[in-house]
Amino acid sequence: MPLVTSTEMFKKAYDGGYAIGAFNINNMEIVQGITDAAAELKSPLILQASAGARKYANSVYLVKLLEGALAVHPELPIVLHLDHGADFAVCKDCVDNGFTSVMIDYSGHPFEENIAESKRVAEYAHEHGVVVEAELGTLAGIEDDVKVAHGMASYTDPDQVEEFVKRTGVDSLAIAIGTSHGAFKFKPEQCTRNEQGILCPPPLRFDILEEVARRLPGFPIVLHGASSVPQEYVKIINEHGGALKDAVGVPEDQLRQAARGPVCKINIDSDLRLGLTAGVRKHFDEHPEHFDPRQYLTDGRQNIKDIVMHKIKDVLGSDNKI
Repeated sequence: MPLVTSTEMFKKAYDGGYAIGAFNINNMEIVQGITDAAAELKSPLILQASAGARKYANSVYLVKLLEGALAVHPELPIVLHLDHGADFAVCKDCVDNGFTSVMIDYSGHPFEENIAESKRVAEYAHEHGVVVEAELGTLAGIEDDVKVAHGMASYTDPDQVEEFVKRTGVDSLAIAIGTSHGAFKFKPEQCTRNEQGILCPPPLRFDILEEVARRLPGFPIVLHGASSVPQEYVKIINEHGGALKDAVGVPEDQLRQAARGPVCKINIDSDLRLGLTAGVRKHFDEHPEHFDPRQYLTDGRQNIKDIVMHKIKDVLGSDNKI
C-alpha cells in the first residue's frame, strides 16, 4: 500500500469514536517500533516529521524509511505528515518531496496572517493531492524549533474557528485546550500532587473542545502536546543517571475522552523519546562492556513498540480499525 492521506482515516475515526496516533519519527528504530506495533494491532498510522527530525535525518531518508516500512507491512495505511511547518516554503518542500499531509503552524501570528498563510498552503497542497492541518491558539512548552513560554500560551477561541476553516479550506484543525509540548508540560505550581507525590496537571478544557465541535460538526480536531510522560520510564531514566525532575504529561484518561469525541489525531513524541532513552540508559548500566548500537538500540526499540501498543489499545482506541 502506498502512503495515503488522512481524509478517510479521519472520517472513520470521527464516526467511530477513536483517534489516530500521530507519532514523531527520527530514525529507523523509531519507525520500526511504531509500525511493528501498529501492524500487530491492525491500526492505521500517522508518522510525522518535525523541523528537528528533518534537520537530523533529512526528509529524503525519512521518506525512504517509510517506503521500507510499507514494504515490510504493506497492509498498513500510513500518512507521512509534516509537523509544525513554519511557513509556505517549508510546506511546499514537503509536498514536493512525498509527504501526504502537512501542517502549517502560523498560530503565533495575528489571525489574518494565520488565515492568509494557511490558505496559501491549503491551495498548493490540494493541487497536489495533499491534505493540510492548521492551528488556532498556542501551546506552551518546547518541541524542536517550537518554543512558547507558559505565560504566552493561549486557548483556542471558539468564536474564530468557523471563519478560519471556511476562509482557509484546511482539512483539520489543531486547537489549544491545555495540552503542552515536551516532557515538562506543566510547572509544579500549576499542579497538585497525589499521595505518591506525583504531579497531577490541571484538567483539559473540554468545554472549549465541545464548543469547537458544536461549531464545526464532523470536522477533524487535532491535539498537539499530548504525550503522557509515563512515569515508569521517567523512573528508569532517573535510576540510571538521568535528571528528569517533575516531568509530567497529560493524563491518558483525558486523552481517551477526547478521542471518543471530535479529536481524530493525537500527537505523541516525548513518550517515544523517554522509552528509547530509558532502554539505552538501562542497557548501558547493565552491560557496560557493550558498544554495539544494535545491542542497546534493540532495547530502546522494544520500549517504543510497547508504548505504541499501549497507546493504540488503551488511549487512542484505533486497534482493529484497518
